[in-house]
Amino acid sequence: MALIDVKVPDIGDFDEVAVIELLVKVGDTVKAEQSLITVESDKASMEIPSSTAGVVKELKVALGDKVKQGSVVLVVEAAGEVAAPAAAPAAATPSVRAEPALRQAQDDRNSGQASPSTSSGRTEVAASGPVEVHIPNIGDFKDVAVIEVLVKPGDKIALEQSLITVESDKASMEIPSSHAGVLKELKVKVGDTVNIGDLLAILEGAVAASSPSPQPSPQGVEGAKPAAPAAPAAAAPQAASVSAPVAPAHNPTASAPLGLPHASPSVRKFARELGVPLAEVKGSGLKGRITAEDIQSFTKSVMTGAVQTTAQAAKAPASSGGGGSELGLIPWPKVDFAKFGPIERKEMGRIKKISGANLLRNAVMIPAVTNFDDADITDLEAFRVSTNKENEKSGVKVTMLAFLIKACVASLKKFPEFNSSLDGDSLVYKQFWHIGFAADTPNGLMVPVIKDADKKGVLQISQEMGELAKKAREGKLSPAEMSGATFTISSLGGIGGRYFTPIINAPEVAILGVCKSQMEPVWDGKAFVPRLMLPLSLTWDHRVIDGAAAARFNAYLGQILGDFRRVLL
Repeated sequence: MALIDVKVPDIGDFDEVAVIELLVKVGDTVKAEQSLITVESDKASMEIPSSTAGVVKELKVALGDKVKQGSVVLVVEAAGEVAAPAAAPAAATPSVRAEPALRQAQDDRNSGQASPSTSSGRTEVAASGPVEVHIPNIGDFKDVAVIEVLVKPGDKIALEQSLITVESDKASMEIPSSHAGVLKELKVKVGDTVNIGDLLAILEGAVAASSPSPQPSPQGVEGAKPAAPAAPAAAAPQAASVSAPVAPAHNPTASAPLGLPHASPSVRKFARELGVPLAEVKGSGLKGRITAEDIQSFTKSVMTGAVQTTAQAAKAPASSGGGGSELGLIPWPKVDFAKFGPIERKEMGRIKKISGANLLRNAVMIPAVTNFDDADITDLEAFRVSTNKENEKSGVKVTMLAFLIKACVASLKKFPEFNSSLDGDSLVYKQFWHIGFAADTPNGLMVPVIKDADKKGVLQISQEMGELAKKAREGKLSPAEMSGATFTISSLGGIGGRYFTPIINAPEVAILGVCKSQMEPVWDGKAFVPRLMLPLSLTWDHRVIDGAAAARFNAYLGQILGDFRRVLL
């Protein structure tokens, strides 16, 4: 065993950057290149990776500490031969843009005069005609995403004023202009990916900064240390070019803040995946830093209606009086129930909180319709009982739900739109059949998934269902065991009831609900005979499926359950 100091690699000419997030703790096992901490300068944030793999024995930094190249981050214990420290990844070397230091120099640039730049020792050279601005050397980044556009055509651009913000999986940074002038055309938009040398913008009346060196480096501003803040006149065009108004949480009417909210790249990615407007989230971290927990809390607040985003406020109908959501609903009633009698307050479980938000979204956004039918399972139930008697020694108990899963797979193959998902204006037809089944647990409803149900027999499905249901009750289901379903069955089994309307589990387009079967008199053309009937409730997304297809699906499913030999056809 060897103890190794993991140090801050070369992160450019940053000096004394602040530690704003700790991503590991003592006892954690880390991999080479795994992010350990997040640091931030006044212009960029980045995650510092580990140069070796091992177990964290000691943290050498805390939140708020200042670090620089060579600072010890932590001590790891590496087993066996220790590999040579990995080279610092490109993501840890973002470019830093320099601000113009003198207002007089800016005034000269705006008037088209060439004047020396005392802040960097460079001289400014006037250019004739339109000038192209390219992406400077931003390190070994490749295909970094544009996450924010800070200017618009017609804006007056100052030398080294930020034009866009880009982000890799490890760092975010602002890309500066190599010239001053008026923005004639912007060649990128949010969502584009860029590389060194890509055309960024075209300026008119441009003035460039040239180095006294005979051959200026294409790095441009890389390595320049941040100078004094830009003059108010230089900041005004940038403030006016923010693409959309933003507001802090709980106050959509507040004025828009300048610049990007403070958050690490991983948190920004998490927010984008959930569609959370970062500028409206109030950070609870160091210096107002937005954490992943802040994103989750904001999402829950929006889903429960406690917080309204700027976009929701802009879309809210005037008739709502400002008190409803974008649906124009009146506010949720607030009642002091203690006035009427004794009460007990209990916090909802984590699973119910998570599933509740998903169910609300699905119920509101999906135009769902439910078809009700009955399937004659008299013969199938008799076959199930005899199968269990024959397989008593195996310990595997075959349930009706296992037969339902196989029957649904056959129906999904015959009607493939039920096994699809909506993606914009397109349908994604899945060529695999993973069936989810709702499991009732002490902590709430969970949906384990039987993968590749088309390739498994009823006995194997029954065995897997038993194992997954047990893990669900014990709270040991992994995310992989609850993901990937193409169709879901919600069975109330022997509890009772007749019919119900299950909520579709997006991005699926249909769900089957089943209740307790019961004996009923059924007319066979000559007389009423007792038959075991299973109630079926098929809920489907009307954007994808029409009523005729749903009726055919239910009818075909009933035929298979009535004569299971059809599953072989």
